[in-house]
Amino acid sequence: MLISLVAAADEKNGIGKNNQLLCYLPADLKFFKQLTMGHHVLMGRKSYESVGKPLPGRTNIIITRQHLSIQDCFVFNSIEEGIIFAKNRGEEELFIIGGDNIFRQSLQLADLIYLTRIHHHFDADAFFPVLDDQWQLIKDDKHAADEKNKFEFSFQTYKKV
Repeated sequence: MLISLVAAADEKNGIGKNNQLLCYLPADLKFFKQLTMGHHVLMGRKSYESVGKPLPGRTNIIITRQHLSIQDCFVFNSIEEGIIFAKNRGEEELFIIGGDNIFRQSLQLADLIYLTRIHHHFDADAFFPVLDDQWQLIKDDKHAADEKNKFEFSFQTYKKV
């Protein structure tokens, strides 16, 4: 099973502020939906709370140290437990979707990273980990700002080498 991280980050790796995304970028939301639809998605409790409901069309795995039951979601105490759950259910590619603490803990487990790089700098309080030389950029699809997307951005894919 492939393990992939999915995030949108600004030029300084900012991914959020006050448990919310940094900006509204419809092209990124469409890309995220197409990429993850029909798959298992794994996220931390705070990321789940920021979304407010299970993502439709996906198996939602929530990681928390708290003893919670969340309707229509599978709750585990560790990332490893969530990964084993997805693998045992026959998942081909598990998508880890945040937040920053989950990304930091799972970076060494990942095979691919789908990163929407927003070519702007925001005031952020949550950050995507800095990628070292074990990650190779294999795709960089640049997009200009337009009437729907206020900022220039690139869909980047990294592969662990």
